Amino acid sequence: MANSNQTEILVEMRGITKQFPGVLANDNVDFELRRGEIHTLLGENGAGKSTLMNILYGMYAPDNGEIYIKGKKVYFKSPADAIAHRIGMIHQHFMLIPPLTVVENVALGLRDQNPFRLDLKKVEKEIMELSEKFGLDIDPWAKIWQLSVGAQQRVEILKALYRGADVLIMDEPTAVLTPQEVEELFVVLQDLAGQGNGIIFISHKLWEVMRISNRVTILRDGRKIDTVNTTDITKNQLAAMMVGREVILQYEHPEVELGPVVLELQDVCASGDKGLPALTNVSFKVHGGEIVGIAGVDGNGQKELAEVIHGLRKVTGGRILLDGKDVTNKPPKEILDSGLGHIPEDRHKTGLVLDFSIAENMVLETFDEEPFTSRGWYQPNAVKDFAWKKVEEFDVRCPGVDTLARSLSGGNQQKIVLAREISRSPKLLVAAQPSRGLDVGATEFVQRRLIEERTKGRAVLLISTDLDEVLAVSDRVLVIYEGQIMGQIIPGQATFEEIGLLMAGTRQDSGEGSDK
Repeated sequence: MANSNQTEILVEMRGITKQFPGVLANDNVDFELRRGEIHTLLGENGAGKSTLMNILYGMYAPDNGEIYIKGKKVYFKSPADAIAHRIGMIHQHFMLIPPLTVVENVALGLRDQNPFRLDLKKVEKEIMELSEKFGLDIDPWAKIWQLSVGAQQRVEILKALYRGADVLIMDEPTAVLTPQEVEELFVVLQDLAGQGNGIIFISHKLWEVMRISNRVTILRDGRKIDTVNTTDITKNQLAAMMVGREVILQYEHPEVELGPVVLELQDVCASGDKGLPALTNVSFKVHGGEIVGIAGVDGNGQKELAEVIHGLRKVTGGRILLDGKDVTNKPPKEILDSGLGHIPEDRHKTGLVLDFSIAENMVLETFDEEPFTSRGWYQPNAVKDFAWKKVEEFDVRCPGVDTLARSLSGGNQQKIVLAREISRSPKLLVAAQPSRGLDVGATEFVQRRLIEERTKGRAVLLISTDLDEVLAVSDRVLVIYEGQIMGQIIPGQATFEEIGLLMAGTRQDSGEGSDK
């Protein structure tokens, strides 16, 4: 952990309030950052973390409240004002230009450069000095597109340090990193803090908080719940503070006799949206009574894998068998009727019709079947009766089943999708990013339901970029990299280093391990 003996307060935010139309994003929030500490801002999506930091970085103006930098009251009208006060922000989506070199990216926008002739040699020299001082290890003349994601993130840190930042805001910095890159980042951040910088680390991953932070400030529904020392708290206590109730972070997996193969992919190939290969010779099986997880950094073929199984994307080679039936490139409706349940990764675009009611969304795939349609006539009362049962079973918080889906929280929207797909009793349930954007409580509900379906003998394919989720829920895990299966791991039997090597593209010597 970083050295937090220093007591100088670098940043103090008092009574920050920010309202957007219909949303109170920050409600009288206090926050403080000391020199030499890593201070995590913890909370679920929508808790107000990013809004608070965007205010500190000058992207928003607060409706009420005050900001002090090293004891001096400040007013930021833009990020340029924040940068002038030595504040840097590393965004989740990097602000880099891929065809340019590291030096060129760092030099962009510098005010002290001659506008007619950039002194890139001077920039290179200073980059090398910073790299050596903070252990950032970057080739200054490499083009951004040639660098790994972790190296690109180090370039972003270099950019901020080059501009003199001694406060660094890291917004969900590990979302696109392998486990090794996460560890490398943590070493860099601890080194930065040890040399007197202050780090604000925005996260919702509890293990990261415990691993990297000196202090944690918890936000919930726009309000500050508390600020605590990491050494004085447990993961379970933090989870309860985030959600407002006790949360179970470990799941039991009851013993289940493995059933027959329900899904089989045989050397499946497919192209992405740009016509380039997205899946290459993907082969694996999923049995009844097991959850097979697909792990990997986002953008390595997960989206395309779910779509080819559902018939939403054409297979260019290989075969897909569902319950022994060849469903390769069959129409999506035929695949659904063959026993597929699919929780898509984007519930807004492909999971729900947002301007339909809860009841209508519950029967999107079965509205033309008995009892919802009888003798050619749609039966709205039967639909509502069914919807009420599912609302109660899946704990959907809503005024009524006539409520439009768009008016619900993300967690309740996801429960509708889950209820609809599970109620069809599919032979195979494909869950793509099922907890993305959900709070800890809704995530717990979704993950427990997946395990329940597996325990009932159903085959479940879990596709998620959240490695914690994949390891907590799955019976076995296949790691995907650039559209290829690198190998198989059994949760609890592999180190994070081994998993990280697979996620970075190092194939297992023993083959793909595509079946038990």
